[in-house]
Amino acid sequence: MPSDDGLGHALRRLTDLRSLRWKIAAGVAAAACAMALGIGVLVHRTTEARSMNIGRSTALRELDAAEAEFRGAPTARTPPSAPAAIYLVGDNVPDQLQKRLASAPRPMAVTWYDTRKPAQGPRMWAADRVDGTVLAVWVDMGAELRSVQALDRHMRYAALATLAVVVPLTVLAAELVLRRLRRVAGTARRIKRGDLDARTRSRSHDEIGEISSAVDLMADALQDRLHNEQRFTADVAHELRTPLTGLVTSASLLPESEATDLVRDRVQVLRALVDDLLEISRLDAGVEQADVQAVPLDELVTESVRRTGLETRITVTGHPVAETDPRRLDRIVTNLILNAHRHGATPVEVTVDGTTITVRDHGPGFPPELLAHGPQRFRTGAAERGHGHGLGLTIALGQAHVIGARLTLADTTPCGAMATLELPRHADPPAV
Repeated sequence: MPSDDGLGHALRRLTDLRSLRWKIAAGVAAAACAMALGIGVLVHRTTEARSMNIGRSTALRELDAAEAEFRGAPTARTPPSAPAAIYLVGDNVPDQLQKRLASAPRPMAVTWYDTRKPAQGPRMWAADRVDGTVLAVWVDMGAELRSVQALDRHMRYAALATLAVVVPLTVLAAELVLRRLRRVAGTARRIKRGDLDARTRSRSHDEIGEISSAVDLMADALQDRLHNEQRFTADVAHELRTPLTGLVTSASLLPESEATDLVRDRVQVLRALVDDLLEISRLDAGVEQADVQAVPLDELVTESVRRTGLETRITVTGHPVAETDPRRLDRIVTNLILNAHRHGATPVEVTVDGTTITVRDHGPGFPPELLAHGPQRFRTGAAERGHGHGLGLTIALGQAHVIGARLTLADTTPCGAMATLELPRHADPPAV
């Protein structure tokens, strides 16, 4: 069964009006409305013109019959052809019809559509002069008007029904496309988090397939470059190890002097750098495994702080014990403390609360690039946090992954950087 968080996320995603699915649905709905409006106007005008033509024809036919009656000639008028036709002579003819008849270019019958009395319904008038007398008839157009109104109403219903079918189908079709796009985006996020084996595996040949292929090619190139970098780092570290061992031995044989102390100090720095490079190469190779055992965190953290030789405040709540690898945990805590002193500002505080260890300084904080993309080797990220090779946090993050812990970096208010290490509650860290 899906979790409540998953359902809530899916619901928020479905109701997000900024989503591409709703933009596509709105575009299709607007196009369907424009098409329905265009067709509706065309049909309305065509039907209305046809009704007017029929009304004129009927009125003129009734006028011919009325003229025949006026002259005393026999007529063949039938009730179906004149549902409400009468004829008027002289003053009973509407003024508008008389004006139109007077303005006619030559003696001829004219028609006029009368909408003056909505309660009685529209009428079609026809008039002509017979022996100098104005003769007019009208035909009721109410049935034609109601027919056009019914047609308009049915077209609106049809348009709404079409939208009710088209919009859900459009949303469904858009969802199929968006699902593929989300799969590509999810693959890109997995690559960003470090899963360089993630691929879209798309076999389609449309535009989304091109995007998927581009993401896969980018991931292949990135993985090759990173592997080359890792191999280069490991090769350099191994190549430096032998001459460095000789250099350490040679430095130990030098006579005591200020210059000798300086040389020994620099040799130790170089040795620490090579050791870091070798440790990173082992982490990159994925061969490290945790040696899990019960570890009293208060004693381990206190000993780690003592070995750094740096002034650090320690706060421990209770006597917490965690199931973890003590050597790797000591390496993580030591690196975090050294990083806080080297790149931050005092006071540096270490807090142990349950299986959570927090290291905080009061310096300028972590640079935005580090918070956004994580630690990167050979980069410290910001000049205000000092200089260094940027391997401390990288090693801490790698060792945390080995022991199954979670290391998060954040800035604090009003100033300072804080690293939080959350150890697993059970003794089953994943092997790398």
